[in-house]
This record gives sequence, C-alpha cells and structure tokens, in this order.
Amino acid sequence: MQFSEFLKESSEKNKSIVCMGADPALEKIELVIKKGDIEYKISKFYSEIIETCISENTLPAAVKPNYAFYAQYGFEGLRALKSVCEKVKEANIPLIFDGKRGDIGNTSTAYAKEAFDFWGADCLTVAPYMGSDSVGPFIKYCEEKGKGVYILNRTSNAGAVDLQNLMVEGKPLFLKTAEKIVEWGAKANGNVGAVVGATSTLELKQLAEFFAPKKVPLLIPGVGKQGGSAQEVVKILQDSGSELALHRINSSREINYAFEAEKNEDYAGAAVRAIQKMNKEINF
Repeated sequence: MQFSEFLKESSEKNKSIVCMGADPALEKIELVIKKGDIEYKISKFYSEIIETCISENTLPAAVKPNYAFYAQYGFEGLRALKSVCEKVKEANIPLIFDGKRGDIGNTSTAYAKEAFDFWGADCLTVAPYMGSDSVGPFIKYCEEKGKGVYILNRTSNAGAVDLQNLMVEGKPLFLKTAEKIVEWGAKANGNVGAVVGATSTLELKQLAEFFAPKKVPLLIPGVGKQGGSAQEVVKILQDSGSELALHRINSSREINYAFEAEKNEDYAGAAVRAIQKMNKEINF
C-alpha cells in the first residue's frame, strides 16, 4: 500500500487525523513507572498507552517517535525505540520516524535504509537544506516501495524565521521550498509531504492553499504546549480545500504526559482522554 493511501485508510478507520508524538522524558515516565531499567520503563509506558487506545477504540491516526528522545538514553533507549516501533506496527497505524535526516547522497541512502529497513518506518522526516541529491535517496523509497517522506518546510520553532522566511526571487524561502517539494515528489505517488508548523498561521494558510490542489500530505506539529490551536489548523485546511484525511496534526507532550494535568497516575487512560479531546476539537 502507498503511504498516502495508508494515511487516508487509517484516518477513516480511526475517525481521527491526530498523530501522537512519542517522545520519552524519563523524569516524567518515572513518576508513574518506578521500577525497572530504562528500556523497560519507556517500552512499558508506550505499550500501555497503545494497548489502552486499542481497548478504548481511540487509536491515533499515526504515531511519531522522535529518534533523539530515545538515543539520549543510549542503547537502552534505542532498544526501547525498537519496541515502540514494533508496537505501532502491530496496531496497524502509520509509523512516522522523526529523524530529520539529510546529508550527501550516499549518507542519505544509509539513513533511508536505517529508517525504513531497520526501524520499519512507514515514513521519515527529512531536512531539505542540502538539495535534490540529499533528498533523492529518501524519495526513491517513496517511488519504488510506497514509503513516505515529510520534508521540513515551515517549522513551528521560533527560529524558523531566521532562514525559512528570507525572501528569494520575490518569494519567502518556505514557498520556494514548497515548490521543490512538489517537484521532488512528482513521481512518488503522493507519498512526499511537508512539515508545516501550527504556530505560524499565516504561513500555514499560504502553504495549505499551495499544496491543496496537489494533494500533498502535511504533518503539522506545534499544537498544545507550543501554542498552536487544532481548531484553527482544521479551519485553515478546510478553507484551503484540503482533503483532511491526508493530513496529520501532531501533539506530543499534551498526550504523553496528560496524567500530570489530571494529577493522577493513570498515564494510559489520561493519554486516551487527551486524544479524545483533540479528536473532538478537530471534529474529523
């Protein structure tokens, strides 16, 4: 199945376009899982959340583990990442490997093999700064194996304006990058998407309108703790004429650590309730 088809299928099946970021912070996880080594604690935390999502019929429409949050804990963290990836695959929802890879061609080829063949990712986040030969090995997996790629376009962090909003030939760089994303993905069966943050609504509106007729899937981080609004994002997507089922609105901390706001230790139940709340706000 093509990644773009998997996105739409999982949206319809789970009645959601929520992507759950899976970013372990050991100091928070240890508030509720006090025994065991690092691998056990992280693996159990996310396994219990996904199992409870299944039992409550509230699976998100994708899960996005961020590589760095696991790698910071060394081999124990990486073994936990493998466990999380396998759990997501068992749940039959898109696994988005958030690695933000990108390097010279042969290095990108190695990164692509790692993400897709070892971690079993359905999709990978990619940095475009080094251009077509850097992005090419990832897109080859989209063209030949139906995998997905989200290319960083207009990100949600405050420093995005330093480069991404610079004017180039009369257009902001993020729009020039958007044109390249479409060009690079021309033969990739709709599997090449863009990362566009929820925190800059003007830029999100411009990009949603540009990408909508081309059916480019968007990964939209920045809601919740970073300040973006899921309701506002959905309105922008709808006004642009976008097919909502193609897109994913990501939330990490507000789902992962919802038990803190609830002031209890029911971390899995709290995560489910946070997804349900977000689903209600989006009203997919």
